[in-house]
Amino acid sequence: MNFKIQNWITIIQESIDEKNLNSPLIKVAVAAVLKNPFAGSYQEDLSEIIHQSAELGELMGKKIMRVMGEHPIQSYGKAGICGVAGEQEIVNALLTTTFANPVRDAIGGGKAWISSFTKVGGPGTSIDIPMAHKDALYVRSHYDGMSITLHDAPLPDEVAIIFCVASRGRINARVGGLSVDKIQGQDGLV
Repeated sequence: MNFKIQNWITIIQESIDEKNLNSPLIKVAVAAVLKNPFAGSYQEDLSEIIHQSAELGELMGKKIMRVMGEHPIQSYGKAGICGVAGEQEIVNALLTTTFANPVRDAIGGGKAWISSFTKVGGPGTSIDIPMAHKDALYVRSHYDGMSITLHDAPLPDEVAIIFCVASRGRINARVGGLSVDKIQGQDGLV
């Protein structure tokens, strides 16, 4: 891979469900901080970094699985922050399906599109990563997110690529909609 990974950041959040102590809500955010190959310049054709993002997705998927261990993965989302010497489109190029499919493969599939959010910012920029059920978008109990702050990234010539997963839906979710047990065999848009 031609990306220079500066560092990896992992954030784990565990929320206890007082009604079901055996089913905590585990949220994990894994961020890769990369040197931006186009910092300070404009690149018309982004196909090379789109293609190379597949390897980043493979690495990201392995890290997610190592951190989640025995916990199931039911929902996901992705995000990115481009340092101020770059442009938001670089982050979007790194988060396409080319990047996401290897993550899907690592976590055991995912039929639904992956919610995402990108922005430009510097160290200490907070970002909200939207999440939804990995196999069906209309499972309302899994409409959630994770807010994170990368305190020392991205520097102006860096990009932070973030992928979040969760072990279950929100604690005390009760607004109706499609339930997890009804999505077997669905096409991901349900």
